[in-house]
Amino acid sequence: MASDFRLKEQLPRLTERIVATYDDDDDMNHLEHCPLPKYDEVIASIADLKEILYPGFRQREGLHRGNVTYHVGDIVDRLHDRLTTQIGRALRHDAVTEGLVGDCTEAQDYEALGQAKTLEFLERLPEIRGLLATDVRAAYDGDPACKGAAEVIFCYPGLEAVTVHRIAHELYKLGIPFIPRMMAEWSHSRTGIDIHPGAQIGPHFFIDHGTGVVIGETCEIGAHVKLYQGVTLGALSFPTDDDGKLVRDQKRHPTIENDVVVYANATILGGRTVIGAGAVIGSSVWITQSVSPHTTVLLEKPSLRMRNDEADELRPETNYQV
Repeated sequence: MASDFRLKEQLPRLTERIVATYDDDDDMNHLEHCPLPKYDEVIASIADLKEILYPGFRQREGLHRGNVTYHVGDIVDRLHDRLTTQIGRALRHDAVTEGLVGDCTEAQDYEALGQAKTLEFLERLPEIRGLLATDVRAAYDGDPACKGAAEVIFCYPGLEAVTVHRIAHELYKLGIPFIPRMMAEWSHSRTGIDIHPGAQIGPHFFIDHGTGVVIGETCEIGAHVKLYQGVTLGALSFPTDDDGKLVRDQKRHPTIENDVVVYANATILGGRTVIGAGAVIGSSVWITQSVSPHTTVLLEKPSLRMRNDEADELRPETNYQV
């Protein structure tokens, strides 16, 4: 049956009803002349950055010592232009939102500020690559099923999430709004691993399997730490001021010291919670207080019952161990 074009006469009225809601909540609108960062451009920057960090593993084939400098130089030039614009937009919008300037037409040259921040960030790429080399090694050393570094780079969602985090964290430290979080949430949607760009993570970091891992903004993670799927490093509570508003910029998430292993579905909460060096946190535990170094934390051995449908009976299983 063909569409009845007469029914389209109601669409102008519907449009008016939708637009009328724009006056109800200005926070859900951006109808000014001050442009926001473009999502597609930010995500394209991630692809370019991964091409630099893992040359030959992503877009361009046939790279060798004779042409890699030209290839990387071309990408760096493209990133400079792309990030200068997007970071400038983010800085301008943040200044307007915070009331630092009246509107986006004021005289300060935010594109020049964006260029300065971009150059600071690009200067850090060698250090980011050095950190990621330790993360690739940690994945290989920590997974007996892994055949080599190439498999980690091609296949492991944990490395994908950590790669984007290392990028976003440097932008976060430079005080760039929006863009680090945009990158982090894009990575979260791809990997199921949610790392706030503010989290501080040391070298040789490995997330095995990864799905469901949450790492909060004020987490501090040392070197040679390994997390399994479903781990939450979160906040215990959210303090409020006298007006009932959340108090921000406080340490809310735990500190994980060097050489800690946290097994699947463990939950560790609180800004005062410190997991000491060399500790092992077992599966499915709930921790809201500090753990001494070289301590193993496990749940009590559960009591299982196993049913044999043919015998129609339940019998206790006493040999199960977490």
